[in-house]
Amino acid sequence: MVGEGILKGLAETARNFLGSYVSKERLTTVQYPEERVPQIEAARNFPFLVYDGQDAEKGLRCVACQICEKECPPKCILIEKSKDKKPDAVGKQQFYPAVFDIDISVCMSCQICVEVCPFDAIKMDVEYDLPTDDRFEGLLFHKDRLAKPNEYYHQIHPTEANAVDSALAAERAKADAKAKAAAEAKAATPPAATAAAQPQPVGGESR
Repeated sequence: MVGEGILKGLAETARNFLGSYVSKERLTTVQYPEERVPQIEAARNFPFLVYDGQDAEKGLRCVACQICEKECPPKCILIEKSKDKKPDAVGKQQFYPAVFDIDISVCMSCQICVEVCPFDAIKMDVEYDLPTDDRFEGLLFHKDRLAKPNEYYHQIHPTEANAVDSALAAERAKADAKAKAAAEAKAATPPAATAAAQPQPVGGESR
């Protein structure tokens, strides 16, 4: 029948319009910005950097491996690796990003940076209301603005954040167990055995 699709569309519009007077679920329009629809867990907008603990500089998970910068299709990420190392949130010496910038005026929210990060250091935010009158510096997010605590990550993406924390905890437990086993094996080795294992000079003692 000609025009059947149009009639179905008009019927759906009328159903939502009349239903909005008796059911809030039928209200398909909100009075933005006074009213805002809560963001769903799967929503994503621009990336942010996750840090553990209370200190954003010390607890930043990023080790400046620059994989996200290389894989970013629009090339909106700029990272400068530090010259030195410093302890992270668990006390391990790591490199860190001396500079980490994202130009969100170029970012296409593709999430490739999140997919390629081996340290779960960069994730997608749900924040979308980012008005500014400066279309240059106002849209260039530096490290201090990108860094957000792990608690915030749990707040916006709880399911994903719990899975990441479990995986990180398992990796740390495995590394701690390996280090403990190595220390115990070293402590159990007799000094004589250690000396015997050392290479002896060739040709006897020198005169």
